[in-house]
Amino acid sequence: MLNQSGEVTRLAVKDAIGFPALTLLASMIGFGSLVHESGLPFTVALAATAGIWGLPGQLTLVEVHAAGASAFFVILAVALANARFLPMVVSFVPLIRSSATRPGWMFVLVQMLSINSWAAGLRRFPTISPELRQRYYIVFASICMASGLLGTAIGFLGVGLLPRPIALGLIFLNPLFFAILLAGAQGRGASTALLIGAPLGVLFHLIAPDLDLLITGVVGGTLAFLVGQKRQGREKNHD
Repeated sequence: MLNQSGEVTRLAVKDAIGFPALTLLASMIGFGSLVHESGLPFTVALAATAGIWGLPGQLTLVEVHAAGASAFFVILAVALANARFLPMVVSFVPLIRSSATRPGWMFVLVQMLSINSWAAGLRRFPTISPELRQRYYIVFASICMASGLLGTAIGFLGVGLLPRPIALGLIFLNPLFFAILLAGAQGRGASTALLIGAPLGVLFHLIAPDLDLLITGVVGGTLAFLVGQKRQGREKNHD
């Protein structure tokens, strides 16, 4: 159990500087390029990354704005796209909250939450003393957010340096990395869900492209749950 602040800080830096930071840097370069081509200003690009801090919501902002929707519908669409953060926050906040943490400060910490820091916390917190988990999270999340902002700036200002297909293709590094990260953090159940959901996603995209993600999540998640329950039943019978 790590109970020294210096050790926890070094561990957070080590975990963040690598695939999490590099993947965010690359994917946000693609996002910055997209914002530039959409005609939105540089300040909006940075504000979207820092304020929304979720690539699906950020892409929704650009796409819905480009479609000419009003501010109300832009905000509504972004909120729906980032609704996945709600269960993440509910499961994560108790792990970093302490009696000394002020409620207002928790809003700041929650804003920094991403699937990177969520998965890293679930993986590392069992080895970190409860009073130092917040330190690990802040260091890790700050590095990730700084990398995302840097990538956004590079993509927006250097949009002409990369061919458009390559710049926009960088965006897809993010969900690919998230899938691998989620499987590693959650173990066999998440791996099963990914193996089932990946082919179903292609199938449902061909059948109902407007609802493919929703249907894939419901059907794939349900099938993965049933497979997990059946596996647990077999293991109990063997015991």
